Amino acid sequence: MRFDVITLFPELFVPFLASGVTRRAYASGQVEVRLWNPRDHADGNYRRVDDRPFGGGPGMVMMAEPLSRCLTAIRSDRAEAAGQLAPLVLFSPIGQVLDHAGVTGWSSSAGAVLLCGRYEGVDQRFIDAHVQMQLSLGDFVLSGGEIPAMALLDAVARLQPGVLNDEGSHQFDSFNDALDGLLDCPHYTRPEEWEGRRVPSPLLSGHHVQIERWRRDQRLSITARHRPELIDAARAQGLLGKADEAVLANNASLL
Repeated sequence: MRFDVITLFPELFVPFLASGVTRRAYASGQVEVRLWNPRDHADGNYRRVDDRPFGGGPGMVMMAEPLSRCLTAIRSDRAEAAGQLAPLVLFSPIGQVLDHAGVTGWSSSAGAVLLCGRYEGVDQRFIDAHVQMQLSLGDFVLSGGEIPAMALLDAVARLQPGVLNDEGSHQFDSFNDALDGLLDCPHYTRPEEWEGRRVPSPLLSGHHVQIERWRRDQRLSITARHRPELIDAARAQGLLGKADEAVLANNASLL
């Protein structure tokens, strides 16, 4: 898959693409990432890409024409056939919140063009003409779309085969189907005791059924306390058994 990123700060992505376990996906080409600066497609000595908003007000607005030229160059480089254009995604506070289901969908897609807005936003005429989808990380505002773009790329990259050290690792992440959409349980490593705090005894028992029951109980308890709507969703899908319901009924006594 290929992601083309339109950004005024391509240098922000250089260490990101070369660091951590997900770099394997970018280095191998499983997730191809190309960076495009709209300044390269702007006019004048200053390569201006922003201007004051009509009607007044604070800040500046990204201009439509440099973005349009940049997008045209991307379409040409991708050699896209008519009717087979990769979607142009804008990261915006009004966008659909990115979640696990969305990431899973992107992880098996052909990719997209990601537009990282800056300043007060992007000229609405460009959005109306070219943007097919808007995405958000949540109800807060960032200085630009670069961090959301990295979040999407990272989430997609770690789902590619061979990227994680343990092939099945991501299957037991929070929200995953393997956990029935629940949050993950706590994790512990050596030593067995640290600053007077011991690893829970079930994890030291070597009894796999007991360990898995403990982990399930913790997932249920944590999810019920922090994201109760996920419990409702799992219950509606018939994913909770009698033992699970008993744990939830006694949730206050756990942890």
